[in-house]
Amino acid sequence: MAGNSFGQVFRLTTFGESHGAAIGGIVDGCPAGLHLDTEAVQRELDRRRPGQSDLSTPRKESDTVEILSGVFENVTTGHPIAFIIRNADQRSKDYDKLKDVYRPSHADYVHEAKYGLRDHRGGGRSSARETASRVAGGAIARQLLKAALGVEINGYVSAIAEAVLEEPVESLDFSLPENELRCPHPATAARMRTLVEEARDSGETLGGVVSCVVKGIPAGLGEPVFDKLHADLGKAMLSINAVKGFEIGSGFAAAKMRGSEHNDAFEIKDGKPATSTNHSGGVQGGISNGMNINFGVAFKPVASIKKAQNTVNRQGEAVNVEIGGRHDPCVLPRAVPIVEAMAALVLADHYLRNRTVKL
Repeated sequence: MAGNSFGQVFRLTTFGESHGAAIGGIVDGCPAGLHLDTEAVQRELDRRRPGQSDLSTPRKESDTVEILSGVFENVTTGHPIAFIIRNADQRSKDYDKLKDVYRPSHADYVHEAKYGLRDHRGGGRSSARETASRVAGGAIARQLLKAALGVEINGYVSAIAEAVLEEPVESLDFSLPENELRCPHPATAARMRTLVEEARDSGETLGGVVSCVVKGIPAGLGEPVFDKLHADLGKAMLSINAVKGFEIGSGFAAAKMRGSEHNDAFEIKDGKPATSTNHSGGVQGGISNGMNINFGVAFKPVASIKKAQNTVNRQGEAVNVEIGGRHDPCVLPRAVPIVEAMAALVLADHYLRNRTVKL
């Protein structure tokens, strides 16, 4: 099965299924000598884990990470860092009636079409539970970026359905404790909560947008052709379950602007070239320009709804399906650390790749 590894120099490979014994990963390419804070890795997993509030799935997983190799006395050795996260609260019987049914907007049919079989228990490898491994690997990448460059990565929920955060990112205070919606604007978060509660109580689900701002990335990261920095960020984000769109800087709004409106004029700030605006989102010509990297990730509503739906089964018969199990009415709050982790993986990889391009 191809496609289980991400990155070129700093590389993460993940393994495991939703209802298997465990999930986990191997980080290869992390330089020796990084003081690894395993408690910080666990904190990132705690931000993603299920059962955090009444707005998320009631599945209870501690998501305790076990580092198996590549770290000695809390310092990376330069060898592969293997880790495992054991599954504890599987309820596979919840999926027994779905064994021969193709759930709408799930990966059931396409997995079977590709492999000739599928693990119907929670979606198997296609389950969003796999993203816990990304968060663990991304937490290591994040510490590398912080130690080497002082980089800060802040993701946040900027929209859930029609509740949209209108305040500019420059006005947001990321030093405040996160609320359960992970929206750094209390009034907007309150509107979001109302919508999620209504969706949960009616058996519906909601989508939205996770935005992210990265501070401290120097100019020069990224490649000018196929491996453009924003292209790799886009691939990373679009590989996350339920993601339907990615935009950086002005994004799709650029299509409605004139060149004179959109161009980022250069000036000197603190002795270095900088731009007076940031429509580019911190990337020009596929290469970082030293400004903050700003991007947004659009998530569809969770496909598992608690309403009867029409579908077909393996025998080609039209059937009616009601999906049981435990699911989020809105995945956005738990998706924030996943978005941050994938950004960290991309940026750590390009940071290490960039160390070889010139004397």
